[in-house]
Amino acid sequence: MGKVVLRWSAAVLFTVTATAGLCSAQSVAEAPAYTRSEAMVPVRDGVKLHVVLLRPAGSETQGDALPFLMQRTPYGVDTATSEQVHKQKPELAASGYIFVFADIRGRYKSEGQFVMNRPVVAHTSKNDVDETTDTRDTIDWLLKNVPHNSGKVGVYGISYPGFLAAMAGIDAHPAVKAISPQAPMTNVWLGDDFFHNGAFRETYGFDYVQQLEAQKTDVRVQSKEDTFDFFLQNVNFEGAAKAAGMAGLPTAMRFLNEPAYTRFWQGMAVEQRQTKVEVPTLEVGGYWDQEDMWGPQAEYAALKPHDAKQQVFLVLGPWNHGGWGGPARTLGAIDFGEPTGEEYRTTIEAPFFELYLKSRPGYALKDVASFRTGVNQWKRYEAWPPKLGFTAKKLFLAPEKALTLVQPTGVYDTKAAAYVADPADPIPYRHRPVQPTYGEGSTWRTWLAEDQRFVSGRKDVANFQTAPLDRDNTITGDIKADLFAATTGTDADWVVKLIDVYPDDAPGAMAGYQLMVAEEIFRGRYRKSFEQAEAVKPGEVDEYRWSLHGADHTFLKGHRILVEVQSSWFPLYDRNPQTFVPNIMSAAADAYRPETISIYGSEKYPSHIEFLEPSEEGR
Repeated sequence: MGKVVLRWSAAVLFTVTATAGLCSAQSVAEAPAYTRSEAMVPVRDGVKLHVVLLRPAGSETQGDALPFLMQRTPYGVDTATSEQVHKQKPELAASGYIFVFADIRGRYKSEGQFVMNRPVVAHTSKNDVDETTDTRDTIDWLLKNVPHNSGKVGVYGISYPGFLAAMAGIDAHPAVKAISPQAPMTNVWLGDDFFHNGAFRETYGFDYVQQLEAQKTDVRVQSKEDTFDFFLQNVNFEGAAKAAGMAGLPTAMRFLNEPAYTRFWQGMAVEQRQTKVEVPTLEVGGYWDQEDMWGPQAEYAALKPHDAKQQVFLVLGPWNHGGWGGPARTLGAIDFGEPTGEEYRTTIEAPFFELYLKSRPGYALKDVASFRTGVNQWKRYEAWPPKLGFTAKKLFLAPEKALTLVQPTGVYDTKAAAYVADPADPIPYRHRPVQPTYGEGSTWRTWLAEDQRFVSGRKDVANFQTAPLDRDNTITGDIKADLFAATTGTDADWVVKLIDVYPDDAPGAMAGYQLMVAEEIFRGRYRKSFEQAEAVKPGEVDEYRWSLHGADHTFLKGHRILVEVQSSWFPLYDRNPQTFVPNIMSAAADAYRPETISIYGSEKYPSHIEFLEPSEEGR
């Protein structure tokens, strides 16, 4: 590849207020204006990928050579400007980097074919390409063609770009010195965007696949109709996909034909490729991430056992999807008392890249940083889940709607609760009307923090609750549900929600508020194997055990702890017919039947929630 002369155009400086930490020594007036250029980067199979480059004005020949900070994305890079980098990454922009924003293969101005979450392949010929090869080839070109660079590259991104950042750490280019996968799409069947433990995320899959595969740009699905009604009327995903004319899109076809955890979905999984630590890695996630809460915790768990040089770090905060990009003092009605996003960026993210790309001291995180909600305090742990200073505990679901630390005795096989789950009247996952995921007026981004009282009075939920707490109680770590349950049907979904119930005299909008702290769904047909669905035996008590993901929360004195169990979460998750059918995606209307659900809480069948409780040292 020959040398290419880049022509830089002046861009407008966006003035920001200097923040504490990294930027405190640099006033706003000193923050550099960035100049902009574009290029088409040829990669090994002849395809050309579009990039936008932003660098401090005059740095092409003056001052220290600068490292690259790269973000690859399917969402388009034409809007990348000096204003954008100062707004989104003020701390790093003030320090000075060559920012690279790249359209991935087949998206926007890049050539080639787009493949959703393109899996890593064996590289036996020049036409064997994936996101690791496109990353390497892009970096090769940058090093050779962009003047006055330091030869070091950092890669970051949120969500799909987080997945792409993780790809930069697999078969990593020698110039890559640090990556930060933030809310990365990691395993879209087990726990990220498209399925959770086998339950299909219907509205999200419906909207997102159209957004990325029906066009080369990402125009979002819009509708004035309540999507609750739309999906109910169309019976199943096959009917909804036909109504929208999207059944032929590649990933939609996989949804329809491969609902189980097939080799196709397994091949897309990132965590299975993370068998060694190639570069320092900062994983970032939010406790109220409505899209990719699973990913950063799964990637940390995969990488950490191989972390001989202590270069894998995890940050978990009180955020929704990407919420750490702003001040992040609040989420919906919840106020955390401090700008947690700014704190993360100034004390962790910027120093992380400064250390590994510029050899500047100041990065202090050793392993894990977690913002403990309730008491609203940052905590540092030696691992996740934390170990030192913590004790494993259980909360038992007991008869008479009780929730207790003491396992029920003397009631050998008693039902603790029962309800009728009717697919014709599913439980909504957020307040109606339910707008399209990213549609105008949508409350999608904050639904995990919504007050759950809008469903807690329904007859098709089982509530188990403590008395008002006589002291603060902290629940930390990987929260697990271990449910003993039965159904009169041959299939069922199980949703467990761990909820903080505020007292009635809490101030303002928080009076009586029910805040979900951890929550997750499990599809009964996959209780023995995610690869092979199997009918549930009517009336037989089965054990269902799954993770509700990480939490770090203090239930304050006077609050109550509530565990809520239900069997639908619609239309985010498609309805389970509760009659076993080979493929729920195309289940006939007459397969959807009401069934009686029984939750057990007894000596023989001790349904419970598992968590870690800090000792005095851990507090």
